[in-house]
Amino acid sequence: METLSQLLSILLSTIRDVLPIIAIVFGFQLLVIRRPIPHLKRVLFGFIYVIVGLALFLLGLDKALFPIGELMAQQLTDPAFIRGTVATTGEALHWSDYYWVYIFAFAIGASTTIAEPSLIAVAIKANEVSGGAIGVWGLRLAVALGVAIGISLGTWRIVTGYPIHWFIISGYIVVVIQTFFAPKLIVPLAYDSGGVTTSTVTVPLVAALGLGLASTVPGRSALIDGFGLIAFASLFPMITVMGYAQITEIVARRDRRRRERAKMVKQE
Repeated sequence: METLSQLLSILLSTIRDVLPIIAIVFGFQLLVIRRPIPHLKRVLFGFIYVIVGLALFLLGLDKALFPIGELMAQQLTDPAFIRGTVATTGEALHWSDYYWVYIFAFAIGASTTIAEPSLIAVAIKANEVSGGAIGVWGLRLAVALGVAIGISLGTWRIVTGYPIHWFIISGYIVVVIQTFFAPKLIVPLAYDSGGVTTSTVTVPLVAALGLGLASTVPGRSALIDGFGLIAFASLFPMITVMGYAQITEIVARRDRRRRERAKMVKQE
């Protein structure tokens, strides 16, 4: 009954949040464009599905994703798990002792990004528009690698306590430099790839991991240090996607030169 009551409360809250979107869409269609809404019944059913889906998703966050993310962070940073002697000797932990946290952050960042619906949609559309020049799996793996590296680096920052702006500023300097050298076809897509990672699957687990880690590592503040992992998850995919395009372009250029040389040898 408690879960059902919570679901009903979330459902009412979701309806209240979605109503302005419905009002804007219907208002522009009827008052500005002044045309009837095509397939009205289908649109209404779509909004119902969205509302119910969002309510169930938010309930799932509260019941499963946030708790499991925080629990994993607490377990991985427990001194008894890291080194059994620390709990008794009181010896201070070094940042290198948290290597399981970095491995878990890398794995969870890659896996959640691969499963991200928004990234799948962008990859499919990019493949269609580019005529197959941009591979669906190539883009997804490049983005997943960027998120994995970013979240691992972000967890290391939480453990060490270094200021977040050092990493963000340095990362965007790399992005700006890459923009001048990366293939023009990939640059806008790389910038969008940083945004699609901050969606339904990645954000809850990453946010829970950061908050759980900051609340268990000695000397860290959940408010100051717990947030910021999502910024890493948005930044590093831009670097890896442009890097993937640059590497692909270099390989293709070398293959082209090799074929030209082979052709010249045959002609001689």
